[in-house]
Amino acid sequence: MKCAIIGYGKMGHEIERILVERGHSVNLVIDEHNTEELTAEAVGGVDVCFEFTTPSTAAENVRRVLDAGGRVVCGTTGWLDSLADMQQLATLKGGAIFYASNFSIGVNMMFRLNKRLAELMNPYGGYEVHIEETHHIWKRDAPSGTAITLAEGIIQNLDRKSEWVCGAAERESQLAITSIREGMVPGIHSVSYTSADDVIELRHSITNRRALAMGAVVAGEYLADKRGVHSMDDLL
Repeated sequence: MKCAIIGYGKMGHEIERILVERGHSVNLVIDEHNTEELTAEAVGGVDVCFEFTTPSTAAENVRRVLDAGGRVVCGTTGWLDSLADMQQLATLKGGAIFYASNFSIGVNMMFRLNKRLAELMNPYGGYEVHIEETHHIWKRDAPSGTAITLAEGIIQNLDRKSEWVCGAAERESQLAITSIREGMVPGIHSVSYTSADDVIELRHSITNRRALAMGAVVAGEYLADKRGVHSMDDLL
């Protein structure tokens, strides 16, 4: 598999290491100093692009890849307002997009457990729901994309919303979410249901960035012969 890496920070370097370990080649690396090299011709020379940049640049990077009919695995969060447009563009141009708020297999299992727990808690009032997420000091979006996905899973599966959620206007803010930025933490997420008598908690901790990068590479291997819109639900 011939690959392009868009965003050559910590995640980009880790993805590169895993790609080489698994016998793939990195034919193009794009960072803030050579964005002009992300051309239709360059995209046409690779099988999959891996986009891990910033919320302010992700949509444009993805658009360039899809305009060229390319395939892109994107793990940048904080640009969801443009995601639906990019998914439509993938279909229109015959390209492919694989987006996930988190590529860790463990986190995606937590997403499923989170939805099921919300269903099970439906009949029982008296619990406050809280999400807490902790990341390194360089993560720019807050709350994290993973926290928003967890919140959506809870909201979609709790029928008695008036008893459980705060009256915030924005959908992703309808649950209490605490965002912490400290040190070198790759990612910790927890969902808790607290009553006067007990606490139920789901928690996932990433101990190193490789868990995220490996999931992204596996997603790229999955996407290499496909078109259209894909997600971790399709992969798993």
